[in-house]
Amino acid sequence: MQQIVVIHGGTTFNSHDEFVNSLLTKEVTLDYFKSKLDWKSNLQKELGENYEVLSPRLPNKENAQYADWKIWFERMIPFLADDVISIGHSLGALFLLKYLSENVLSKKIKAIFLIAPPFDEGAGCEPLGTFKLTSGLNLYKNQIGRISFFFSNDDLVVPPYHREKYQQSLPEARFNVFEDRRHFGQLEFPELIKEIKTNQ
Repeated sequence: MQQIVVIHGGTTFNSHDEFVNSLLTKEVTLDYFKSKLDWKSNLQKELGENYEVLSPRLPNKENAQYADWKIWFERMIPFLADDVISIGHSLGALFLLKYLSENVLSKKIKAIFLIAPPFDEGAGCEPLGTFKLTSGLNLYKNQIGRISFFFSNDDLVVPPYHREKYQQSLPEARFNVFEDRRHFGQLEFPELIKEIKTNQ
C-alpha cells in the first residue's frame, strides 16, 4: 500500500500583536464562517484502497509556529514507511521545504508534491513568520526522488514570482502551471491524482 502524507496550509505572523490585529481587522463574510471541503478531504476516496492517506492536523493553523508543527510532524515519522509520498499545500508546502532543508528524514521519500508554496515575504505575500527558509535547498533535493510544484497565475495569496524563484532554486523539479485555480481551494484536483498515480 502506498502511503501519502498531506500537510495542510495555515497562516502565521511575525508577532502575536500582528495575529490579534488580524483577528480584529480581517475582512470577513458569512461564507468565511461556513465549513468548506476541498481536494484534501477527497484525496483518499479519489486515490482508492491501494493508498493510505495521512492528514495530520498540525497545531494552531490560524497562528502557526514552525517549531510546534515540527514537534507534531516528528511524532508521526515512526509510523511512516519508506517510499512515502508527501504533499503540502501553501504554508504546509513551505513547512515541508523548510523541514527537509534543515533535517534528514529517517524514511525515504519517493516523491513530493508542493501546491502553491510561498518562497519569501515579497510584495503582496502574507507574513511567513518562523516558516521562512533559512538555508539552501540542497539537503532538501537530495532526499527526494521526484519533486513537482503546482502554481496558478491568478493566485492572489502566492503570486507568480514565487514560482519563478523556485524554478531558479530547483530547476530539476517539474512545474505545473494553471491559469484559473487561484490558491487551489477546489473540490477536485484530477491533475494531482494523475501525477500521484503516474509515480507508481
